[in-house]
Amino acid sequence: MSDAAQPTAAEVRAAAEAVKTALDRHLAAVERRSGEDDPAVYEAFNELAAAAEEYDELLYDRYDEVTPFEIPGAEDSLPPYTGPEEPNALSVLIRRDYAVAEPQRLLAQAGRVADVDADPDLDNGPATGAGSSVHAALGVLFGEFEPDEIASRHKEFGLEEGDSTLWVLAADEPPEAGEWLESPFDQADPQRVVCRFDVSAVFDDDEDEEGTVPVTAPLADPDALIDVEDIAGVEDLEGADVDDEPLEEADR
Repeated sequence: MSDAAQPTAAEVRAAAEAVKTALDRHLAAVERRSGEDDPAVYEAFNELAAAAEEYDELLYDRYDEVTPFEIPGAEDSLPPYTGPEEPNALSVLIRRDYAVAEPQRLLAQAGRVADVDADPDLDNGPATGAGSSVHAALGVLFGEFEPDEIASRHKEFGLEEGDSTLWVLAADEPPEAGEWLESPFDQADPQRVVCRFDVSAVFDDDEDEEGTVPVTAPLADPDALIDVEDIAGVEDLEGADVDDEPLEEADR
């Protein structure tokens, strides 16, 4: 950074004073807390985290020094938990993103699945159209295999993993059958998240060891680590030969 772009000593001093003020407010909120998930404590925590991060950045830019502590950013935290203390039901929401890295591999594997399921007594069984488009191939594969198996064999299917997240939400009572099917993801209330696990390439720079990412969970140790392979069941299938290794038929 050039000298012209560096913060002034006064700006660094002001940021330090802001940390002191935020620290006092946080302590006052903790002393007055009304319960374990008091929103005032949550807000004061986020203000302290933001002030500390600003001070740390200015201190480094001006003096090439850092603070001896690390506070997780406010954007990495869940809102205060407001669900039942002892849930009677749970909803598990999972999102996994993929890129279609090898369309021909995807089409070939879908064609194999359709060929296995085809009725030999018919001239045009399920194989018809299965390998004609990526859209059709995805329908065949995700209709045949469970999401966890897709995750563990994604390279074999010509897919490349992106970000993924898993939310465990607490509920008061189990919903009626078919109650939420028309809008299954409209009621994902972050304040009812019991625990949450995220996997993303953005964590790569913060990894303490290979294959681990931070856990974001209000009821867990924020410094805990989870193993990506334990969650996603990731197997190293890179280099699998579509032509030489037939796809195993899934148990349905």
